[in-house]
Amino acid sequence: MSSLKWITGVIGWVAGGPIGALLGIILGSVVGRSLDTINESKNGSEDRRRGSYSAIEQRNSFMLSLLVLSSAVIRADGKTLQSELNYVKSFIRRNFGDYAVDDAMHILTELESKEINIYEVGGQIAVFMNYSQKVQLFHYLAGIANSDGEFCKQEKSVLESIASAIRLDAADSDSVIAMFYKDPASAYAVLEINPSATDEEVKSAYRRMAMKNHPDKVASLGPDIQKAAEEKFLKIQEAYGTIKKQRGMD
Repeated sequence: MSSLKWITGVIGWVAGGPIGALLGIILGSVVGRSLDTINESKNGSEDRRRGSYSAIEQRNSFMLSLLVLSSAVIRADGKTLQSELNYVKSFIRRNFGDYAVDDAMHILTELESKEINIYEVGGQIAVFMNYSQKVQLFHYLAGIANSDGEFCKQEKSVLESIASAIRLDAADSDSVIAMFYKDPASAYAVLEINPSATDEEVKSAYRRMAMKNHPDKVASLGPDIQKAAEEKFLKIQEAYGTIKKQRGMD
């Protein structure tokens, strides 16, 4: 395993709590140094919240949390599919480069033998990530579940548990799932409205969702995560376009 060059600086808030316990052995001295830094800092008590961490620490914590929950989704149906691993590889390669892929895959392999308590891990994420970051994380995880072309019941159940654990509103988690699961009502679910909504309600819902999910809201995590958020933003625009076409709206 390499020196984890893609995790620049100290790791951040994932060095402690249940996520730190899962990653401690895997990352070894990297987590150890982060814990030392936190413990020596005058602001390093367990009461630290997301505002106390730098953009780099937030970004590193986001990515490592993403890998932990990726493992939970991948293992949901009792098997590991190559399409799921390829999805993770593609995300890591696109955001960090080829040199980071082996590290990410090593972490996922090691996590296979560890029990992941979604509610403990999710509880830590709920405290330290802002809401827009949590929605973006959930969008990525739903993409894993859909990487083989369909959601199974076990994957959907795990995703719903994750949404609850990280304290996402049901409307938001349903909206993200609807971006991947297509049926006649999915475009409406993306905008968090019912097919019975009026044209004005459709327009209002689109404006609200576009504002809530704007990529700028996760800009602190870096341009790569912001780019992933842009993909989610495009799905909202596509859903709006689908409804407008169906209704013949201007």
